[in-house]
Amino acid sequence: MSTSTALLTDRYELTMLDAALRDGTAHRRCVFELFGRRLPGGRRFGVVAGTGRLLGLLRDFRFDEAELAFLRDHAVVSPETVRFLEGYRFSGTITGYREGELYFPGSPILTVEGSFAEAVILETLALSVLNHDSAIATAAARMSIAAGDRPLAEMGSRRAAERSAVAAARAAYIAGFSATSNLEAGREWGVPTMGTAAHAWTLLHDTEEDAFRSQIAALGTDTTLLVDTYDIREGVATAIRVAGTELGGVRLDSGDLPTVAASVRAQLDELGATGTKITVTSDLDEFAIAALAASPVDAYGVGTSVVTGSGSPTAGMVYKLVARQASDGSWVPVAKASASKASIGGRKTAFRTRSANGVATAEHVVVADGFEQPTAAVDRPDARALQVVLVQDGQTDAAYEGPAGVASAREHHLTVREELPIAALALSKADPALPTTYEDIEA
Repeated sequence: MSTSTALLTDRYELTMLDAALRDGTAHRRCVFELFGRRLPGGRRFGVVAGTGRLLGLLRDFRFDEAELAFLRDHAVVSPETVRFLEGYRFSGTITGYREGELYFPGSPILTVEGSFAEAVILETLALSVLNHDSAIATAAARMSIAAGDRPLAEMGSRRAAERSAVAAARAAYIAGFSATSNLEAGREWGVPTMGTAAHAWTLLHDTEEDAFRSQIAALGTDTTLLVDTYDIREGVATAIRVAGTELGGVRLDSGDLPTVAASVRAQLDELGATGTKITVTSDLDEFAIAALAASPVDAYGVGTSVVTGSGSPTAGMVYKLVARQASDGSWVPVAKASASKASIGGRKTAFRTRSANGVATAEHVVVADGFEQPTAAVDRPDARALQVVLVQDGQTDAAYEGPAGVASAREHHLTVREELPIAALALSKADPALPTTYEDIEA
């Protein structure tokens, strides 16, 4: 079966290419930009995720015989365009925000430079990856902030499509989660995995005690026992009777969690299991996690809400042409002027300004009227450059890919999150935490 990613796209990408090859504009040099006009759900910041995945998918963006046969058999494009696609390879340059970076409305998250022919057909792939993964990462970051120092585990695979589940686990880990239940995310991306037993395990056995004894025999006393299949108080008592006071943890998956957690903590302490930890996993989101801040909870497991973006399943990013070569070879900034959907033409460079004590104050975007990268703000002592080169002349930077890329993105995210002003950490709906300012210069 073909591993090509080239048909993970919309038909109009190829029909535009077909028409551009016919009229001679296909080889005009162009600059496309991926950005968000607004933050979904009234959130105060966004988190870039999916970049490393996109680079791998770009490497496989080839039209092999299976893809070409489909295009021919369904007359999607002309025979001449099919022949062009036989040799398609992206040979341009892509710069963008590092994975794990924060973004705001208007942030030039990804800048794709190349001919119209090779850059336009990347639109759908780039948006499908970054819109999904950034939505997950943004929700996960809010949950991570709400959890504070308490660890979070992602366990929502059964609430998402099978490949989306892997991508969601990856994005959640980048944004602050500590582990996932998804084994493929562990194998493919190096995300730590976790998991012990579900209610089916307890129901399989004749008694709850039999189930606990078997689990302890298999996994040791450091395991976590699920104590709410029947009566929670009896479950806790049985768990400690079986495992002893050195039991690693108990898990609660139902009930009024603040009340139940307090009761279980008191019972564990009375039984001498003062070191046994409490994990809760019942339909949590960032608001439920925040509500448990004062409760004696040691860890959280989050499923549905994180893999669906906690109410905002897409980041709402768009991919627009912002500069192109004219017929005389000069560079022209171009922009969409539609009501509520306007874009800003010109190639851009982005910086984040910070106060003397390192707190972010604004997203600063420098706009050139030509093609070359504008650098006017580079010497500002209060500014941090936000863009890196991801692809140079068609060659991807492997440092941003694979498990090493994920680890680097996670580290970067946790570092830059420290720059946020206190107001950005609130969960209520509000304007973006940082304003986006623009400066026009001649490149």
